[in-house]
Amino acid sequence: MSTPKKIKLNLAWLGAAVLVLAGCASQPAPPVEAAPVAQACPEGVPEGARCLRGQDSAGSHYLIVMPAQWSGVLVVHAHGGPTLGPPSTKRADEDIKRWAITVIEGHAWAGSVFRQGGFAVTTAAEDTERVRRIFVDHVAKPRRTLLHGQSWGAMVATRAAEMFPKSWEGVLLTSGVVAGPATYDFRLDMRALYQHLCNNLPRPDEAAYSLAIGLPKDSKLTTAELAARANECLGVGKPAAQRTPEQARRLKTIVDVLQFPETSVMSHLNWGTFALRDVVEKNGGISPLGNSGVRYVGTSDDAGLNAAIPRFKADPQAVARFAADVDHQGRFAVPVISVHAINDATVFVQGQDTLRQRMTAAGNGGRLVQAFVDSKEHSYWGDAHYPVLFEALLSWVERSQKPTPAGIAQRCQQLEVARGEPASGCAFVPNYVPQPLATRVFPR
Repeated sequence: MSTPKKIKLNLAWLGAAVLVLAGCASQPAPPVEAAPVAQACPEGVPEGARCLRGQDSAGSHYLIVMPAQWSGVLVVHAHGGPTLGPPSTKRADEDIKRWAITVIEGHAWAGSVFRQGGFAVTTAAEDTERVRRIFVDHVAKPRRTLLHGQSWGAMVATRAAEMFPKSWEGVLLTSGVVAGPATYDFRLDMRALYQHLCNNLPRPDEAAYSLAIGLPKDSKLTTAELAARANECLGVGKPAAQRTPEQARRLKTIVDVLQFPETSVMSHLNWGTFALRDVVEKNGGISPLGNSGVRYVGTSDDAGLNAAIPRFKADPQAVARFAADVDHQGRFAVPVISVHAINDATVFVQGQDTLRQRMTAAGNGGRLVQAFVDSKEHSYWGDAHYPVLFEALLSWVERSQKPTPAGIAQRCQQLEVARGEPASGCAFVPNYVPQPLATRVFPR
């Protein structure tokens, strides 16, 4: 006997409902977070502010700071780094001291320390979202919520912006890693070039290993010992006048080929050794970085350099796994202001061109404003620059007044004069346009 049409429809509806309920069951609601506890504020927090601390359900410590007179705006901060080793609550103390200008402007500040030490971007994005929820559930309901990513924290922020698009109304990126994994290619170049010139990492009498892993997992090498080896080969710990001609020649080769100042050599060598080991460990022991096919230039004998420099091939699975954890596609649903120092030797300004290209390709080019600062500083450009960025982003969010680089520069000077400060404290360069990343990092 045939089933009546009405019953068939009801059965179909019931089946669909069961599937929906099954889907909901597979995505449980996030755990209820404990309320933060009021504690004394760390050094550098503006007078009158109230501080709260806690540890979320995933184990991440966090700090929340409420200003004495709250604007109603919450700024969730994603910190730079990454810091290797176990996370420490001191990280949040350092960040709020540096970013006290946020609270001075009347905005609440919330920052997670992140549950994992080292290079874990997706989990850090989850921790960033979690501290936002804790603020909303236990502290206050903000009228606006902004996401601020600084340096490596911009990589976290871009992940969080795509993973949790309804959580943020505007995104501010400063000195940001915004070009994805390609940002780090030159650190392997640094490692390979250093070994070609110095041959002491590892030394000839030490066990050989692929430089693409940074350092073997069981290596006991310390940062002090690495610095001693670099000083032995390059004289980086000595005044220029005390270096041998051979040390000076090697150091100049690194500077000429990789295009960053000699003062940055140790930080990049450290990254290409210890941080790269952390990246590889989090990628199943396989390196996502390689330099096969790279054509190096900048010496009097480029052919000789390219014939002799160590070569490594990136593992495709590791490449995909690394990108899945750290990369973004420019699919941001809210206004984004990204600002960078032109002479930043830690994270190159050319990565901003990649951000622009990706957001344009995703149909979000109109949601991006980029501004640039005449500075070589990476971490903080001075108090004059940040109030205007918060103001510009809020005006864009609340009144659809999209800022321009020229308008940001002009408004920065106006605010400085209003505060009784010299307008020379503002270093925005309105007409600057960054070149592609491939002009600074050898493509591969």
